[in-house]
Amino acid sequence: MIDKDGGLTSTRTRDRLQLANAYAVCRAIAKREAKNFYYAFVALPEPRRNAICAIYAFMRQADDLADDESLPREERRRRLDNWLADWRGVCHGGDSSDPVFVAVRDATERFHIPLSLLEELVAGTTMDLKPATQEGPDTYATFDDLYQYCYLVASVVGLVCIRIFGYTDPRAEKLAEETGIAFQLTNILRDVAEDAARNRVYLPLDDLAAHGVQLDALLERTSAAPPTANELALLAAIADRAEDFYKSAQLLLPLIDRESRPALWVLVTIYHGLLKRIEKSGYDVFSSRASVPMAQKLSIMAVGLARMAWARLVA
Repeated sequence: MIDKDGGLTSTRTRDRLQLANAYAVCRAIAKREAKNFYYAFVALPEPRRNAICAIYAFMRQADDLADDESLPREERRRRLDNWLADWRGVCHGGDSSDPVFVAVRDATERFHIPLSLLEELVAGTTMDLKPATQEGPDTYATFDDLYQYCYLVASVVGLVCIRIFGYTDPRAEKLAEETGIAFQLTNILRDVAEDAARNRVYLPLDDLAAHGVQLDALLERTSAAPPTANELALLAAIADRAEDFYKSAQLLLPLIDRESRPALWVLVTIYHGLLKRIEKSGYDVFSSRASVPMAQKLSIMAVGLARMAWARLVA
């Protein structure tokens, strides 16, 4: 027979085991799927690494629901809405068998992450799920329009991450927002051909017009053909814009808690390295998909781990 105190202890033990398992599931998802992000996660102390992996797994679930092209967009949106309703129920004290929800609920409480930011994360995934009655490719008329998309899918991630990383200077929030824009512009450049094949063009239409690039030509071009002079000028202009936003990343680094700084440095270094590889290729994002070589990523991660060890020694 278990007394009241013993029952309470048993419940706490079970909850701790459930939470540990939930974080283990999220770490496995991050390791399998996160690619560039995961190399930065490794350079974080364990509690912060667990929280970042949980947020990543949450994002991955939303993205997978939104990007399942085997289903009509209306069905994807319905499933995403149902998933979001389940998450909101967990936020209001409901139980969940989903280990990702269990881990994210703990992470948001532990690191004081506003639930409104997670709502914005999900809102970003739904921007690609316009109603089927709206014909034509997914496009953005101006950079201001694209900025709002980048804010929801990337800047909000940065705003969540800095709460896990730790900061006290309020300037960190705008800098994290702009760092997210730099990352997403890099992704957009890398994925121009892949997105066009999916009937999506994230390069602003006014930029296309300014550089004499026709939307239909971009959608219908062959992937083997190198960029035309006009396309090269267009892609270089987007890269220049991204480079300007990477300046914010350098200003953000010293505002982050010392023990988290190496992780952010790893992430910025890998993403900026990806942009540099695109630039050095002559912006040929059509014949192959740019990536940072594994050896280079491992080298950057090793430096990040060394910096983390040093930060702990001098703390």
